[in-house]
Amino acid sequence: MPTLVWYCDPENHSDRNSAEQTLEEEVLGKAYDARLMRRLLTYMKPYKSIIAVSILLLLVDSIFQVTGPLLTKIAIDKYLVPSQEVPVLPTLTNWLSSDPWTGLTQLAGIYLAVIVFGFLFDFGQTYLMQLTGQWAMFDLRKQLMSHLQNLDLTYYDRNPVGRIVTRVTTDVDVLNDLFSSGLVTIVGDLLMLSFVLAAMFRMSPGMTGLMLGVMPIVILVTAQFRRTASQSYRKIRVAVAKINAYLQEHIAGIAVLQLFNREEKSRGEFDQVNRDHMLAFKDSIIAYGWFYPVVEFLGMLALALLLAYGGFRIRQGALTLGVLVAFFQYGLRFFRPIQDLSEKYNILQGAMAASERIFKLLDTQPEIVSPAISQHVPAGSLGIEFDRVWFAYKDEDWVLRDVSFRIEPGETVAVVGHTGAGKTTLTNLLLRFYDVGRGAIRIGGVDIRNVELTELRRLFGVVLQDPYLFTGTLDSNIRLGTPELTARDVSDAARQVNLVDFIDELPDRFETPVRERGDGFSTGQKQLISFARALAHQPRILILDEATSSVDTDTELKVREALSRMMSDRTSLVIAHRLSTIQRADKILVMHKGRLREMGTHQQLLTERGIYWKLYQLQYKEQELERRDELASQQL
Repeated sequence: MPTLVWYCDPENHSDRNSAEQTLEEEVLGKAYDARLMRRLLTYMKPYKSIIAVSILLLLVDSIFQVTGPLLTKIAIDKYLVPSQEVPVLPTLTNWLSSDPWTGLTQLAGIYLAVIVFGFLFDFGQTYLMQLTGQWAMFDLRKQLMSHLQNLDLTYYDRNPVGRIVTRVTTDVDVLNDLFSSGLVTIVGDLLMLSFVLAAMFRMSPGMTGLMLGVMPIVILVTAQFRRTASQSYRKIRVAVAKINAYLQEHIAGIAVLQLFNREEKSRGEFDQVNRDHMLAFKDSIIAYGWFYPVVEFLGMLALALLLAYGGFRIRQGALTLGVLVAFFQYGLRFFRPIQDLSEKYNILQGAMAASERIFKLLDTQPEIVSPAISQHVPAGSLGIEFDRVWFAYKDEDWVLRDVSFRIEPGETVAVVGHTGAGKTTLTNLLLRFYDVGRGAIRIGGVDIRNVELTELRRLFGVVLQDPYLFTGTLDSNIRLGTPELTARDVSDAARQVNLVDFIDELPDRFETPVRERGDGFSTGQKQLISFARALAHQPRILILDEATSSVDTDTELKVREALSRMMSDRTSLVIAHRLSTIQRADKILVMHKGRLREMGTHQQLLTERGIYWKLYQLQYKEQELERRDELASQQL
């Protein structure tokens, strides 16, 4: 007979604060880390053939970008202002017609073809890299989600939800920028600069040197921009982290905010956080605002120097007009990649920091794992044994101290005690959300640490004190993705927990949509859905915690009737504060300050006049006062 256990949310044992999260977001790290880059490139490896095609397209596009000014030079020097200079493309020059109109028409057609094919290659390269980046990030997000589901609850105790969400969303988006428009684009910019420099040096080494004369100033400006942009990027990262954390906390606690009329105070606090984000972006806007005009100004200054120097050389007959015009066109192409490289540096630096944080998460290994060689739990009814169990969430701050008891198959066992006595910890250990510090827990005589995790947790059906529903339908919330469950299984489970009357009133019955956290359903309805979910999976052990603590009297009667069916032929361990709900238990365990202080039936414990008797007296007095108040209100 399976065991019934009543389970509630685990205690929060977080020992890190939001300031530590902010510090983690501030770290940008190196602009390039070979170790991280090699690991990042593994996500691109499945798409290496597509990347190779993209790089080939980029190479051809860069050649087309360089070809345009050369065609302009040929048109001027061969037809518009004929000169005797050695042609830069002799094969093409000799092929062209000697007639000016025919030759210019041929050049115009070639130029048009270069522009069209350049557009097609640029589009193809961009499309392939964007698509590859999305595929790689899809794989990374999938890996992150799978890894998060395997981590221990201890990890979630230490790390706020906002930080984890930032890893899977914002940090992955930063890496997407690197893959789709960062690495390959950097290669393209370097190719463009190399081809432009080669073409300019081929035509005029002197004018090329003049063009490069402004480069030291450009480098200084770029370095200053990089420092400013990096500081701004760090501030933006911190601001985004604060916004995520603030929104997550205050949206989750919206009921408390409204209850205590704290909306205006919360808006004021968020305004400050939001303002920090805006100011961080203002710094970034200023940095980009002055950088591009300065580089543009330096580019125009270089072109002005070229005009003066080139004009002087043309008057001397040492330079052709076509070369000067081609240099003007190359000058416009020369500074654009420099601007792009400066921005890509920030993308690269941000990606290194994001990858550091992502890989830190992926490298976090769960402490609770299935054994290499597992044992199977025997068939039939199961007994549960706690053998001198000690447990602490942190160091040696013991929550349970030397706890020993046995639950026989078929028994209904209740656990009571003051808040913090360790009741919920018993179920956390039983489900192996945490491992015992000392001692052992056995199910069917097998140590749960020797049982494969999936097999172990499949034994249990869990109903939380605060029932949790997922977005979807009633049917999907009962099934929870279990393919073996049929529609009849779902319907039978709903009928056994007295949920079918409520479902029959819904227009779509089991296909009724469920909003986030079950919004729109009462607490009692969500509780009954949780019961149906547990029962539909036919668990051998059922875990419940305070199932009737937050429902009305009518729903409580339905829940109790459902419980009697669910506990039939199942061993039951009920954790409860209302002692009236567990008086018929075969055995009651009384926990006090982490120790098992008393054990026996309801009548035996009352006879001992110990902790249980005191708890019972306190609740009895409270019930008497409630009855008197109710009678007084009726008389009035």
